[in-house]
Amino acid sequence: MPQLDQILGTYASQIFWLLVVFGTIYLLIGKGMLPKVEQTIDARDRRIAEDLAAAELARVAAADSEHGWQDALEAGRNEAVRTTQTAKDAAAKASAIRLADVDAALHAKLAEGEAAVQKALASAQADLESVGAELTGDLVARLSGATITDAKISKSVKAVMGNA
Repeated sequence: MPQLDQILGTYASQIFWLLVVFGTIYLLIGKGMLPKVEQTIDARDRRIAEDLAAAELARVAAADSEHGWQDALEAGRNEAVRTTQTAKDAAAKASAIRLADVDAALHAKLAEGEAAVQKALASAQADLESVGAELTGDLVARLSGATITDAKISKSVKAVMGNA
């Protein structure tokens, strides 16, 4: 068949050149470019591994630094608590002393006030007795017309006021 003979003659050269082109591409890419790409990938992998190792070292150093910082912070807090407690104790002592002084002063003023009240009460009672005696004498004189001695009136008023 002539059609088949023609196919072999026509396409044989195309197949040859196709194999030559694919072979050349394979040699250029497989032997020339692929090793460079592999080197780049290996270098990148090494760089990533080194960066991860450096990051791990930095993380460990940061953790150590944080522990030191936490310890210092805790020590500062404890010192602040001690200082605050000392200040509270000193303030409580000073307040207790001042309160005792004020209490003593108030008790002294209270005693003075009670003494003044007692004195005023005694004075008022004496005035009341004298006014009561005078009034009683006037009432008895006006109502009954009798005169009673001041000593008797005073004695009667004192007896009544003592019972009241």
